[in-house]
Amino acid sequence: MAPKGDNVVVSSIKLEKIFSMKGGKGESSYANNSQAQAIHARSMLHLLKETLDSVRLSSPEVPFVAVDLGCSSGSNTIYIIDVIIEHMTKRYEALGYDPPEFSAFFSDLPSNDFNTLFQLIPPMANHGGSMEETLAADNHRSYFAAAVPGSFYRRLFPSRSVDLFHSAFSLHWLSQVPESVLDKRSAAYNKGRVFIHGANESTAIAYKKQFQTDLASFLRSRAKELKKGGSMFLVCLGRTTVDPTDESGPGLLFGTHFQDAWDDLVQEGLITSEKRDSFNIPVYASSLQDFKEVVEADGSFTINKLEIFKGGSPLVVSEPDDAVEVGRALANSCRSVAGVLVDAHIGDHLGNELFSRVEKRGTSQAKELLEKLQFFHIVASLSLV
Repeated sequence: MAPKGDNVVVSSIKLEKIFSMKGGKGESSYANNSQAQAIHARSMLHLLKETLDSVRLSSPEVPFVAVDLGCSSGSNTIYIIDVIIEHMTKRYEALGYDPPEFSAFFSDLPSNDFNTLFQLIPPMANHGGSMEETLAADNHRSYFAAAVPGSFYRRLFPSRSVDLFHSAFSLHWLSQVPESVLDKRSAAYNKGRVFIHGANESTAIAYKKQFQTDLASFLRSRAKELKKGGSMFLVCLGRTTVDPTDESGPGLLFGTHFQDAWDDLVQEGLITSEKRDSFNIPVYASSLQDFKEVVEADGSFTINKLEIFKGGSPLVVSEPDDAVEVGRALANSCRSVAGVLVDAHIGDHLGNELFSRVEKRGTSQAKELLEKLQFFHIVASLSLV
């Protein structure tokens, strides 16, 4: 029998206790593998600013509160908070008001690497100066910063305390792998697969239900925490197909080379097929209809904008013709977002074996990866009814 490894089983532990993007500043860390997310976020800034223009301005005597949900541990969240505060400052100034003080809350699961994040956040500017001086100060921030650990599928803030919620590239992560997907007795058992891509209809239904249950919980919590006149700007992986098992870009990322690498470990006798089958990536790329149904059923929010946005490739390489670099980028991209779960399931050593196979497969299919690996995002701007 193949060795099962010295590890823990993800399904027996609450996902939120262990899950995070890969921390630190190493080669496969999220901080060093989130350039694509940065590019995609910058391409959507005009949509974010439309949402910021819809936020009702409170008295300048009252601090403006912005929250980034699913902030992770790289510099992208800091950039977005800077954009939000600069834009809102200009809105106040355009009306002849001095801007308020700003509070920014960076929120993610407790296992997130907040240490790395807060090492990247610049020091507070001299608060005795004007807001204009604060904004002009190089390498300083113009807001009070704090971390809020916890799942955004539950309450995180006091009632009516937040002006703006921002969340990008996070809501496609489910609160858990649907239980039926890991149950051998269930029609939804995802035998032979580690992702929804290419799965059967019962598996697809289980993933969709989990996504919609989670999104409903998210909306209920934010509806209580948001101030009247507040808004939310949400970005998550989306798909352009009706079929949930055709996960487009995520399918090519997790459903082909990553899947094949798991199969390699089984065929080489490094893990059992049961070990592979008890691992599933808890990601669901929603359709616009899936998303819209939940928002409308909740009834707390007006949809200002809901669209599919072509984000592009998750791979950022300096030499597109260098197949080795493409393969390494694929492995690092996968590991930066799923590596913590993989290591928890099969251990660090077998995790290294898995991602080395992802890299080899990516190298052999480099041209196809660069041509076909494209992500689409759902972009939603919501305001309280």
